[in-house]
Amino acid sequence: MVKKSINSIKVSTYIDRSAFYKVVYFFVGIINYLIYLPFSEIVHIHFSEATSAKRKNIFLLLAILCHKKTILHFHAFSPETSLFGKSQLLYKKMFQRCDVSIALSNIWKDEMIKLGVESKKINVIYNPCPDILFNRNIQNKQNNIIFAGTLNERKGFKDLINAFSSIAERYPDWNIVLAGNGEIQEGEILAKKLNIEKQVRFIGWISNEKKVIEFSQASIFCLPSYAEGFPMAVLDAWAYGLPVITTPVGGLPDVLEHRENALIFNPGDINKLTENLELLITDIKLREKLAAKSFELSHTIFNLNNTAQQIDNLYLSLNK
Repeated sequence: MVKKSINSIKVSTYIDRSAFYKVVYFFVGIINYLIYLPFSEIVHIHFSEATSAKRKNIFLLLAILCHKKTILHFHAFSPETSLFGKSQLLYKKMFQRCDVSIALSNIWKDEMIKLGVESKKINVIYNPCPDILFNRNIQNKQNNIIFAGTLNERKGFKDLINAFSSIAERYPDWNIVLAGNGEIQEGEILAKKLNIEKQVRFIGWISNEKKVIEFSQASIFCLPSYAEGFPMAVLDAWAYGLPVITTPVGGLPDVLEHRENALIFNPGDINKLTENLELLITDIKLREKLAAKSFELSHTIFNLNNTAQQIDNLYLSLNK
């Protein structure tokens, strides 16, 4: 049997710029979409929170009007603000109209079923770890605890600063590195207030070589988030073989096991976060164990090739 080749075209509809630029970018996306739509067999739509759903519903309706097979790939970070928020009816109609949908985890699948989506229409496909060339045995590790993501309340970056401040004096050779845009000034003020500004470094948004350097040199990854779909930053940490401290939010409970492949604490529990930070700082063997588990996850369940194959199989099943 010869496998049918799959060609895909990506159409972007959102950019993180000014309101005017966002509107222009969106309408350019619609024009590109309308150009390619007649020649496509399957339309794979990614969407998340309510604003995204309202935009992407236009694309879904156009695809259905043109009798195309449709896939809805759901990336929201909170059931309360998406599936069961003010736009609940919109989400329900979108999932009813599409041919199949993709959930980021079994937990998210359960939430979709609560909304009324048929279980047989939901495929669980994890986001993959990035495919990077990385040697986890590199020798240039530094005593850095890295956070990556937007610096805002939902990501809990201030919880990390507060937790670390309780132990910073005992471990003067350890530092926090916060990678991401957002409330940098507020973070700097907090670090100074807690007298740990010399042990807290804000590096802004990082990518490419800078990202490789910072993740490679870090010894611990921490994401104290309050809500997620399936956090890409944790996937990055696994790819770089970093021991992870995080909260059991979004799809993470599908795979997280405390002290087996991560250290876990409930969102907002700063005392437990402090305890976990100190545990990994002082217990080198546990760090090495969790690092090995991270690397294993990135090469098995969350391997890019596995995810790509699942997507390919879904496309082929719709195209029979």
